[in-house]
Formats: sequence, structure tokens, C-alpha cells
Amino acid sequence: MARPQPSLLSPGDRAIFDPMRSAQTTGTVLMVRPTAFHGNPQTAATNLLQQPAALPHDELLATAQREFDGAVAALSRAGIDVLVLEPPSGPPEGPSLPDALFPNNWFSTHADGTLVLYPMLAENRRLERRPDLARLLTERFGLQVARTIDLSDLERAGQFVEGTGSLVLDRTEGIAYAGLSPRSTAPAIHAACEALGMEACSFVATHASGAPIYHTNVMMSVGSQVAIVCLETIRDADQRAIVIDRLQATGKALVVIDEAQMHAFCGNVLELASTAGPLLAVSVRAWRAFDAEQRRTLEQHLSICPIAVDTIEQVGGGGIRCMLAEIHLPTK
Repeated sequence: MARPQPSLLSPGDRAIFDPMRSAQTTGTVLMVRPTAFHGNPQTAATNLLQQPAALPHDELLATAQREFDGAVAALSRAGIDVLVLEPPSGPPEGPSLPDALFPNNWFSTHADGTLVLYPMLAENRRLERRPDLARLLTERFGLQVARTIDLSDLERAGQFVEGTGSLVLDRTEGIAYAGLSPRSTAPAIHAACEALGMEACSFVATHASGAPIYHTNVMMSVGSQVAIVCLETIRDADQRAIVIDRLQATGKALVVIDEAQMHAFCGNVLELASTAGPLLAVSVRAWRAFDAEQRRTLEQHLSICPIAVDTIEQVGGGGIRCMLAEIHLPTK
């Protein structure tokens, strides 16, 4: 039996999971419009999905901004409330923030009014965190933040858990699925799960080369009725069986994708609660990569909102799910 992890939290930051207060999906997301966009050299070593850009710098940024604006428009038309922020501005001589359009990696929100800030591996990504986020959420968007738990001090100990990139949350069951990687370390996963009052279901997921998959939300997605997972990346048979058992025990339909589909961002999707019912935010590239049977299963449970973010996927190494920070906070 594995030894219990020592707590890295103060007692006041530990939560007790309450399924009555937790909805799996939300109809509100926060997105950050890119003001800089290019391949991030500080994340390239751990993100094998990043590919070189084929466009000049200015054209690359303009293309990413068009894709971002198209995503906002598509989600809004589909009945999703989209809150848009600009990234924080640093000193002119400071580093750019090429990954700022992926805000789900540095914060998460929860139905009891909790805001959690997360520790991140890349130093230039740490600059994306906004100390004024709670104020912006309350004053600009009329939301309630009851408490803020800041886990970013774990960076000093070399421990990282990058928000809902590292943690794929089953909010109604109290389970946090977490693939171990340089960006998702066991002590930090444990601390985040303590803060959320959730149970960690940790495993190792790797590319065929043996390199860890940098974020769990690249290889799996958990919705209210459907779970998508790339099981072949969990090479250990016992760990794979545990993940299958946990997902099946929740009664969700299981869509199993292969590694090629994972590389097409089929796992990097997000179920949302639109005004018309359950909605799957999925990139155009990913939707094309699902086979006919997988599409039928998804369409039985969800309406589909394909969004073209090809350049963001290629150069940023993250897809539409990475661009969406779910807002579960109560309103004032």
C-alpha cells in the first residue's frame, strides 16, 4: 500500500467534498485574448504537441486572434456565456506570454465560491496568474468568491499541478483524474485534491516514445454523461484497469480514442451547459478525427460545437479545451 502523502496545506484550506453543491458542467467560461502568440520555448521540452510555426510572427498572432474571436463567437451563438479578459501586461522588457490564452492551467473555480490558483512549471507561464482575479470576477462579472486558495508557493519546492490541465475533474463524483508528468507532480496533485475535497485517481500516461503526456486533459475528458479517454497511453495494465473501473462505475458512456486521435486533440474537448442543453466544445480538427461510431455516441448525448483553432493547436500545443476556464462560481 502506498504511503499517504503529507499535507502541504493549512487546515483552513482543506475541503470536504459535497456532491450536492457540485454540477459537472457550466454555461459560463472565461477566455483570455492573446496579445502575443508563438511557440513557447519554456514549454516545448514537455509538450510534444507543439509544432513549429509556418507563419511570420505578426501573421501568426493575427491568425491566433482570428481563431480566438471565432471561438468566442461560436460559443456565444451556441448559448454559452463567454467572459473575455486581456492578459496581464508586464514591463516592456519582460518576457511575452505566448500561452496566456490557456487560462485553465493557472486557476479553477468551484460552486462553493472557491477560487484556486495553481503552481506552474514554466517561469513565463507563472506571469499569467493575476492577483486581481478575485476582484475582477466579483466587480466586473458579478460573481461571488468566498475564498481563494493559492497553491503557487509549491513552485519553490519544485512541485506543480497546472489546474484543469493536470486535473480532469469529475465534480459530481469527487474524483480528480491526474496523469503524472513534470507539470503534474504527486505532492502537488495531493495538495490540490485536499483543497478541493476530491480523491485523486493518478496514473502515468505516455506517448509511444515513452515521454509523459504533459497534461491529463490532452488524453481524456469527463462530462456529465460521456467520458473520452485514450486508454492505450496508460501503459500499466493495473492503472489502466483502475481508470476504466472508475469511469464505468459512474455510468458514463465511454468513448475510447487512439493515440493518433489524441494527437488530433480528440481528448482535448469540454462539455458545457448551453441554454439549449449539453454541448461539446470541440475543435474542427478533432471532430474530423473521430470515427463514425464515436460521433454517433457523442451526438446521442450532446450537441456538437466544432471550432476552428488549427493554428493555436499546432503552435501552442493546446486545443479548445485548454482555452476555456470553467466558471462555477455563484452570482451575487
